[in-house]
Amino acid sequence: MGQSRTGDETPHRLGIAGLGVTSAAYLQTLTASDAVVITAVADLDAARARSVAAGLPFARVMTVAELLTADEVDTVLNLTTPASHAEIALGAIAQGKQVYGEKPLAVTLAEGRSILAAATHAGVRVGSAPDTVLGTGIQTARAAIDDGLIGRPVAASAVMVTAGHELWHPNPDDHYREGGGPLFDMGPYYITALIHLLGPIRSVTGASSRPQDHRVIRTGPRAGESIPVLVDTHVTGVLEHDSGALSTITMSFDAAATVRSPLEVYGTEGTLSVGDPDTFDAPTGLRRAHDGSFHPLDPLAGYVDGTRGIGLVDQIRAPRRTAARANGGLALHVLDVMESLQRAASEGRRVDITTAADRPASVPLTPRAEWLGAVHEGRRV
Repeated sequence: MGQSRTGDETPHRLGIAGLGVTSAAYLQTLTASDAVVITAVADLDAARARSVAAGLPFARVMTVAELLTADEVDTVLNLTTPASHAEIALGAIAQGKQVYGEKPLAVTLAEGRSILAAATHAGVRVGSAPDTVLGTGIQTARAAIDDGLIGRPVAASAVMVTAGHELWHPNPDDHYREGGGPLFDMGPYYITALIHLLGPIRSVTGASSRPQDHRVIRTGPRAGESIPVLVDTHVTGVLEHDSGALSTITMSFDAAATVRSPLEVYGTEGTLSVGDPDTFDAPTGLRRAHDGSFHPLDPLAGYVDGTRGIGLVDQIRAPRRTAARANGGLALHVLDVMESLQRAASEGRRVDITTAADRPASVPLTPRAEWLGAVHEGRRV
């Protein structure tokens, strides 16, 4: 296995499976970091893989099967569709490789458990997005809570409302299949943020609906085509944290927008207004209970100017016996919460969460140059 880079050590060797739209943001971060070097890329579209590899001096184009067994790959970055997450993660782990994947960890809790069990047996790390929660937005809100600025936190709300991906996405099908829907698509950002802010979750209740059986694509070459909706597209629930705090969550593809803050945290001495957890630097403000005054908060913590992939860099640089912040155990807990919320909605009852997770370590205020590191020319692998 490769080692995380410190000083003049060899950069960690990375293979990327899946080179769709999401990969561009990762490549921006990873090609600028001295922690990693990209040595292999794979995609079902071979031409796309060749195009990406042309801009990466040390990368070879491979099939996914070749990438999983390649000697020059230490960690597999899994950017494939959710339905493929478990298969590729398990294949990489079987070869003794570390894994970092896009959210969700897997489509089902059973698949997620199998990934973590295999990783434990093999002695390798598993990480998962989202890593937006490591930016200055959520970490500033967390620092405000931990510093007592709102008194004792008692509740929170998380709201994501949009009219649906068919309005702008030329191929929105996956968002309306198993593993999609607003809960599995956007829920990881909000639930992960709530865990950073208020700690792990012990039970959920919920309700959900599917107002439309079909959606009509509005843009691209398939405009006008009707696609089936196979998952509920409006989900709401109550999350009970181990701390006793209660969070309400609403995830919807069935309305135009919301006019409230995506996240609010309520305490005995104040309320935090927190921006979109799908971004790294959403503004945070504090309304004080004693006088009603509102104060925007300057960044107090987090990776400054964070970009996608910082969770992977954090995993590579974390000491071997220290849990990375975007770790697989946390991702499994989030998956458990989402699947349990679906079950609570369908069965009309409270569902206990069966996985445990630690609240990840907070992120000190860290300038971009420090977390990114200098780019070294002419490095070898």
